[in-house]
Amino acid sequence: MKKTLAFVLTAVMSLSLLAGCGSKTTAPDNTNNDQPQQQTEEKLSGSVSTNGSTSMEKVIGALSEQFMADNSGVSVTYDPTGSGAGIEAASNGSADIGLASRALKDEEKAGGLTETVVALDGIAVIVNAGSKVEDLSVEQIAKIFTGEITDWSEVGGEAGKISCIGREAGSGTRDGFESITGTKDACKLDQELTSTGGVIEAVAGNANAIGYASLSAVEGKDTVKAVTVGGVACTEEAVLDGSYAIQRPFVLVTKTDAPLSTAAQAFFDYATSTAANDLIKAAGAVPVAK
Repeated sequence: MKKTLAFVLTAVMSLSLLAGCGSKTTAPDNTNNDQPQQQTEEKLSGSVSTNGSTSMEKVIGALSEQFMADNSGVSVTYDPTGSGAGIEAASNGSADIGLASRALKDEEKAGGLTETVVALDGIAVIVNAGSKVEDLSVEQIAKIFTGEITDWSEVGGEAGKISCIGREAGSGTRDGFESITGTKDACKLDQELTSTGGVIEAVAGNANAIGYASLSAVEGKDTVKAVTVGGVACTEEAVLDGSYAIQRPFVLVTKTDAPLSTAAQAFFDYATSTAANDLIKAAGAVPVAK
């Protein structure tokens, strides 16, 4: 009887030990490995500084506004200093992205800069709204700005001494205009102004003036008139198909061997994608992304 009782007690103790071991192996593990993984995506944040072409104001403004609306943690700034200053800002690192309304020169590329064309822009040749001149050839425009043609009567207008208005040295608009018309360093200007808006205002206030300005800045203005060039109007369609002669690129300038910040790269990618095409069109330029 004692042997039977001892056997039973031994069996009970063995079962208890097994139960205890089982409870240890099935106890919940409170380590982080068993916690649900977080699925939240990191929010884009930071600042993006752009600097350069005044002609790109509408384009860069529209792109920045939409990008910040889509990414509330990012601030995009724009400093309208002119193409030359924007290229220098990209080179010395004082801006994330430089803005130039001209192609980079070979020496600028050799100096470590990369250009990415974000849009095309026609350079409109503008006269006062009351002028009778409707069309000029590239050759006539060149002769006017170099002083070979000095009176409007020589090109079908009313008699009057022509007053040439242009941009300052270093302006992308000026560089583009002079390169296309073959008037580099030969223009004789009555006024050199530091902004596209300044040129438009000066031509609007002078019945005998002629100037040049970005297509996007001229559209909708009734104080100046864009003449046709060789019979072709300065329109988005004519710029895109190449039939309008006086046109130039809108360029994003970055350092070749220096990666952009996460926020700046995201803005760059957006600006050069097809998602930005409608905004670029609305700003008066011609998008190139396909």
